[in-house]
Amino acid sequence: MVARAEDIKILEKIIDIAKRELNPVEYARFLALITPKRGDTVKELRELRDKETCEEIVERLKKKGGVITP
Repeated sequence: MVARAEDIKILEKIIDIAKRELNPVEYARFLALITPKRGDTVKELRELRDKETCEEIVERLKKKGGVITP
């Protein structure tokens, strides 16, 4: 589905409202809810976990710019 310019403006308004009204955890959950899903992410994460250590996964995330907090 291709979004039209007016549809994109509506989505931008919704995102601005969500940023303002939701706390960080709620905002992250909101983004997860509206993000298109592909495949079986739980299965993919389990497979990754079986191949790499937690330290290797954390290092990969850091290289991609992820911020890891305890």
